[in-house]
Amino acid sequence: MPSPFARADFPFALRHVTEAAAVAAHDWVGRSEKEAGDGAAVEAMRKALGEININAVVMIGEGEKDNAPLLYRGERIGKSEPEIEIAVDPIEGTTNMANGVDNSMAVMALAPRGAMFDLGPSFYMDKLVLPAAAKGKVDPAWPVKQKLEALANALNKPVSELRIFVLNRKRHHAMIKEIHAAGARTMLQENGDVAGAFMAVDGGSNVDALFGTGGSPEGVITAIFARAMGGEFFGRVDPQSDDEAAKVKEFGLDSSRWLSGQELVKSDDAIFIATGINSGPLCRGVQIHRGVVRLHTVILMAATQARHDLVSQLRR
Repeated sequence: MPSPFARADFPFALRHVTEAAAVAAHDWVGRSEKEAGDGAAVEAMRKALGEININAVVMIGEGEKDNAPLLYRGERIGKSEPEIEIAVDPIEGTTNMANGVDNSMAVMALAPRGAMFDLGPSFYMDKLVLPAAAKGKVDPAWPVKQKLEALANALNKPVSELRIFVLNRKRHHAMIKEIHAAGARTMLQENGDVAGAFMAVDGGSNVDALFGTGGSPEGVITAIFARAMGGEFFGRVDPQSDDEAAKVKEFGLDSSRWLSGQELVKSDDAIFIATGINSGPLCRGVQIHRGVVRLHTVILMAATQARHDLVSQLRR
């Protein structure tokens, strides 16, 4: 059977998966109930996946960290041929969703079987996301100041004009001080490094790169859309607890090694799909008016670097 990635309609059928999760999550926006909202989105996404003719294995999912009974790593969905791999995040920006603030979305990425790097028990990943102009010009292992100087040269601007997206976490406080000491600026956000990575590779944003540690699942997802947008991604597993460190080491992952986006996702036949829950830099949020639900979905294709913006209307 030919690859589903060769079918022009394949990505567009998959939008129903992220749309289902976004609609389910929207019922919990602004209710301060992270777990309930996430559970609703997971259930809706899993149900929608089961209604599509695919044969998928979940490589990056909910699983142990979230105690999720669905969309866990290794779960198999469907029975058609050939098999594909999926990475899912039913709500990227769960806290933002619960707090009713901007920047949350339902996200899925997929690639042919064997393409996605198996991150096993890794929950956290140190990331460097760069725009196309800096591709091949910055080594993720360099000190912060050296990375900023190389980035400034690649973008033909002074370091003082650089703005780096960083999650505002205690683990990053020393790095944030280094960025400021070098003369650059930061965009500090509490959540949502997928959106931050999008801004880093989007030529129209006011963010020049993303530095720092966020979720490992979001790392693989980001590697796909960074490639689709011509940017560059690097990731290094970065355990945040002794328990995670022991499990990562036992699994055979090297926390000192930086992986390129091409190592994390080996195939160009990879697709990124996101539907907005609350509006952010990538997608507009869910809008409901007189029983009509309006959704904005973005599809990015790694092979062609094509972007498709889709608006759907559903009646509730």
